[in-house]
Formats: sequence, structure tokens, C-alpha cells
Amino acid sequence: MNPKIKICGLKQPDNIREVIALQPDYIGLIFYPGSRRFIDQLDADWVMGLHGTKKTGIFVDAAIHEVKTAIQRYGFQAVQLHGAEAPAYCATLADCGVEIIKAFGINERFDWTIVRGYETIVDYFLFDTQSTQHGGTGKRFDWTLLAGYTGNTPFFLSGGIGAENIADALRLDDSRLYALDLNSRFETAPGVKDIALLRNTLQTINDE
Repeated sequence: MNPKIKICGLKQPDNIREVIALQPDYIGLIFYPGSRRFIDQLDADWVMGLHGTKKTGIFVDAAIHEVKTAIQRYGFQAVQLHGAEAPAYCATLADCGVEIIKAFGINERFDWTIVRGYETIVDYFLFDTQSTQHGGTGKRFDWTLLAGYTGNTPFFLSGGIGAENIADALRLDDSRLYALDLNSRFETAPGVKDIALLRNTLQTINDE
């Protein structure tokens, strides 16, 4: 079975509609002001009315009340925590009725024991390329490092996944791989997705 698809870093209404028409399993809206894909003034009521995909809010060390407020205002079905949020922080979102995705930046020095404290708290992990900008680098980390992950929580794979290497991602022999996270390698500008490229790539995935 092919992994699910999350298209992340959206911020323009027309582009978001076009992406949803491609029927990805998840879309991601970034609430981190330091990101070039920050949603800024995107209308909450408009987002609330979007259907056909799981809407995911991405946060970086935000105050817990801000996350809970955004879940209600935007109608999120999932939240992705991309900062240094502790297990206790994640646990406080358990009563919000959303999937909880905890992101980790991976490099050769990553200590895989860190994820153990989140195993029974979050629904999914997201493994991305380590960076100071919390994702969106377009750079792929060494996927052989995933051998260091010995837990059971399913994960999203992120970081530099593009049309040229997505076949390699699909061939990863790991039953815990739940979803692929597509972002900067599918853009015409930060936050604006290349619909034709996405359409062709999703067709390639379906044909695998």
C-alpha cells in the first residue's frame, strides 16, 4: 500500500483549492511567522469551510492556548508540532479531537532516544531534515539514518522529497512509513504549489 500524501506550506486560497482538488490526504498550513510559508492573514472562516482533506495546522513552540484556539477557528483535524514541544505539551492537546504529529529534525547527530517519551502520546512522528528554520529547506536527510528509529509510532517522511526522488521514498522498506510530506520541491514560489508537477507526481505514486 502506498503511503498517504501531505502537501504542506500552503497559503494562497486559489492555490489551496487547486491542491485540494488533487485529493491529498492532508494539507498543511504554517502558523510560524518565521516561515516564508506563514499563512499570515488567511481567513479562518474560509479555511473552516474547506473539505475533502485533513487540514493540519503547523506550529513551532506556540503557546498552548494559541494552538487550541486555532484548532477551533480553522477547523483543523490535525496539528503538527515542529519545535521543542515537550511530551507534556503534546499531551495537553489530547482532548482536542485532533491527530497530533510531532516533528523532529534528523541529522547524523540526532539522538533517537528522544522520541521514546512521545511514543504513547502522539499519533505520528514526522522526520524532517534538521535545520534552524524548522523545515522547508528542500534538502533531503540521509534516509539510512531511519535505521536508528526502533519505535512503533508511524511516521511522516519529510525533507527534500521531490519528483526526482519520490520513487526512492516509495521503495523504503519500513512498515511504519505512514505518509510522505511534499513541500518546497513542488513550488513555483514559497507557499505556491506547482499544480501540474503535483498532479504528475501523484499519478506516478498511484501507478506504483
